[in-house]
Amino acid sequence: MSWWDDAGSDGDEDEPYGQYDESSVRVRPNPKGNRPRTKTRPAYEDAPSGWVTNVDRGRFGVLVTDEDGEHVITATKARELGRKSVVTGDHVSLTGDVSGDEGSLARIVRVAERTTLLRRSADDSDEVERVIVANADQMLIVVAAADPEPRTRLIDRYLVAAFDAGLDPILCITKTDLADPTAFLAHFACLDLRIVTSRADDFPLEDLHELLDGKVTVTVGHSGVGKSTLVNALTGSTRAIGVVNSVTGRGRHTSSSSVALRVHDGGWIIDTPGVRSFGLGHVQPENVFRAFASHAIPVLPPRDDIPLPQAHDWEIVDRVAAGELGPTGIERLDSFRALLTGMGAHDPGSD
Repeated sequence: MSWWDDAGSDGDEDEPYGQYDESSVRVRPNPKGNRPRTKTRPAYEDAPSGWVTNVDRGRFGVLVTDEDGEHVITATKARELGRKSVVTGDHVSLTGDVSGDEGSLARIVRVAERTTLLRRSADDSDEVERVIVANADQMLIVVAAADPEPRTRLIDRYLVAAFDAGLDPILCITKTDLADPTAFLAHFACLDLRIVTSRADDFPLEDLHELLDGKVTVTVGHSGVGKSTLVNALTGSTRAIGVVNSVTGRGRHTSSSSVALRVHDGGWIIDTPGVRSFGLGHVQPENVFRAFASHAIPVLPPRDDIPLPQAHDWEIVDRVAAGELGPTGIERLDSFRALLTGMGAHDPGSD
């Protein structure tokens, strides 16, 4: 006897299971219950709000204000956010345990619309952008007068990123006791930049506090320029301070992630990791030219009653190239155009 005869076959070798039908099959119950899933999600209309102060391996520090005052809680991203990123500076809505007690964990269920967004890419040809900070008001560009040597083109990249993000740039020159920054600053004479200088024995804290008060400021700078030293002096933080390699002239990375720190006399600083490159693959050229024009000094008289920042890109290029902003204006515009064409963007000056 074959094995199917033993199982109750009718003997037809072509249909060994002839005595069975669908009713003989045992259906396993749904382990999650028989109630159908719904796509309706909670609205979280009364969810408490917070402000993201730091991001660390899938955990978020969130500043929450309640009847007991301010405190930072730990939160994770809710599944309903999907692939939407959460970055330092985001305003978010929360659910779960927002007490901040040891071991407590809340969930971020909603990210508010961002007013500004600072981004960079791995290089100029990379279309994948990396969001650094959201909702900042201004950018503090920290550069050393020496050790390491200042890089004009890197500052231009920071300026382009600030213009594109809608941030007001501030240029802070450190280590002026090692070198005179006058020649370096002359490169930016055509731009209406707020400039602060500092020495190892003289930090301009009063000037900086005035600029930072009531603002959210993101700091950027090459590794080893003294950015962490400056942030520590302004906030009382104990962030690690790096040194410059005597052989390569490069600084060592001391910050691994962006973190928001409260400034002593008001405002917030978001300290970012030091970088040696700043890709601009995400930048829209028209934003750069109009922002460049809006920061140019002296303010050029309008043509056809159209102010320069509202003019067409080609007109901005033509007027600056004609020397209306002087030689440094031509130098900076040429530098910006080189950056944009290098990443494959259209150069309106070539039309």
